[in-house]
Amino acid sequence: MPTPSAQEALQHLRNPQDFQWYVIPLFAIVVYIYAVEVERKNWNLILAGLAFWGMDWFNEIWNGLVFHFTQYAPVWGAPGKSAFEIFIGLNIEISFMFAIAGIAFTKMLPADRKMKITGIPNRWFFAIVNSVFCVVVEILLNAAGVLTWDYSWWNASAPYLIVIFGYLTFFIVAYWVYDMKTLRQKSIVTGIIYGVDILAIIIFGVVLGWI
Repeated sequence: MPTPSAQEALQHLRNPQDFQWYVIPLFAIVVYIYAVEVERKNWNLILAGLAFWGMDWFNEIWNGLVFHFTQYAPVWGAPGKSAFEIFIGLNIEISFMFAIAGIAFTKMLPADRKMKITGIPNRWFFAIVNSVFCVVVEILLNAAGVLTWDYSWWNASAPYLIVIFGYLTFFIVAYWVYDMKTLRQKSIVTGIIYGVDILAIIIFGVVLGWI
């Protein structure tokens, strides 16, 4: 039987009656941020940001599948107020945040990819530090009741998996794409990420209705 938080999230899942007009200016902000980088022809940053966002979509898909197969709870849920809940653990506000976050976090990277910080390669340093920062934010959101965790191995007392699979993989992939030597390589990898996401959404969402 689904947990109370999962039941609440299901009540709002893709419910058009929840729509709020603030979604439009949020969308405009995301478009503006990417438009600025397009104007600058900063394709490295754009593709890194998109890769980061695409990794989050992948996570949200398997999170929805966890709920489908357990019928108990997703690994994380987003049952709070939202203008539109896309998946059981993803709403439109979170999605827009991740669309921007990849750009913002990649801007922190030093130009010299070989530079070390406290003896750690700077890409790994920022990936780890930023992952921990994001998990701290999630812990605060969980304490506020807007982000729910129902499994003992994925919560504030056991944050290790959240750090690794919730965020570290996002940063590793985004920074990897950013540092690739050619635009073609960056485009191919980012395209593969979205290809997998789109195929999974079609199969598990549109066709099977599992997420």
